[in-house]
Amino acid sequence: MLTDLPNLLTLSRIAAIPVLVVLVAIRAPGADLGACLVFSYAAITDYLDGHFARRRRQLSDVGRMLDPIADKLLVGAALMMLAGENRLGPLGLFPGLVILLREILVSGLREYLAGIRVGLPVTRLAKWKTGMQLVALGFLLAGDGGALVLQGLLRLGPPAFPALPATLIG
Repeated sequence: MLTDLPNLLTLSRIAAIPVLVVLVAIRAPGADLGACLVFSYAAITDYLDGHFARRRRQLSDVGRMLDPIADKLLVGAALMMLAGENRLGPLGLFPGLVILLREILVSGLREYLAGIRVGLPVTRLAKWKTGMQLVALGFLLAGDGGALVLQGLLRLGPPAFPALPATLIG
């Protein structure tokens, strides 16, 4: 049912995509921050829709179909805009391409396996990958301001990232 909170969150993630695209394209002061905030909101709804669906037992076929579509649209739009606006750099295009190809491959594999009634469960590693990917894209969308924030966080060291060993940070 589309009126359930999880499905509304998923639909809001899809609705945020045109706003994100416009903010990246207009190159106005503050647009990068706006794009980062819109993307961050959408990324948070990715977590919340699943959380609320499980907690409220509002799992639905519509939600199961829409959620991965919304995820791929969001990530694909962000990557395409960053590439189109020359904000990835020549070497940044390769990871972007790998991300898009992986998304398409996994979607196709899931579709094929569903047809032969074999499930491909989402692993904890896949959830971490998605989280890291969304955070990285958010920083890229934030532009130079995002780079400064990330540099500041990395200088803080382990207290800012308690789960990471100090050798990975500095």
